[in-house]
Amino acid sequence: MITLEPIGTIHTPYTNNAPYQPVTNDVGEFYIDLLPEFQEGLKELLRFKYIYLLFYIDQLTEKPKMRFTPPWLKDKELGLFASRSPLRPNPIGLSIVRLINVIDNRIHVSGLDVFDGTPLLDIKPYIKELDDKADANYGWLEDIDNREHFMLHVKGIPHDY
Repeated sequence: MITLEPIGTIHTPYTNNAPYQPVTNDVGEFYIDLLPEFQEGLKELLRFKYIYLLFYIDQLTEKPKMRFTPPWLKDKELGLFASRSPLRPNPIGLSIVRLINVIDNRIHVSGLDVFDGTPLLDIKPYIKELDDKADANYGWLEDIDNREHFMLHVKGIPHDY
């Protein structure tokens, strides 16, 4: 048996709809209230520009499918593990966000792709030399016509076409 306990709560302006990926310059207030017993763990965190947030996707109502077609790709079937769908066997989310400020046990961050009240499981610093993989590729995304347009959808960036 695996038991995970939240270490805090993520706050966003989203109650019904959230972007598919974090939008750095999104409008609204984005912060985490860390439980007081974990506040000491924030020492030196503010020296980092970006952090990873791991969270429990607690508001899912659908079950994951091992194969599915993404909403923007009508002719492409994917395996779940070749996607970034939030519908997972273990509903754990991961986002990289800009760290804006830490005041006591409140962590202010850039735009986040979760609903208000999402339970936070962990925080890790993003370290350039360890986390930036220069030889990363696009996988199956390399096969998509008009990949730039598709990426606007994935990133949740409003556009006209």
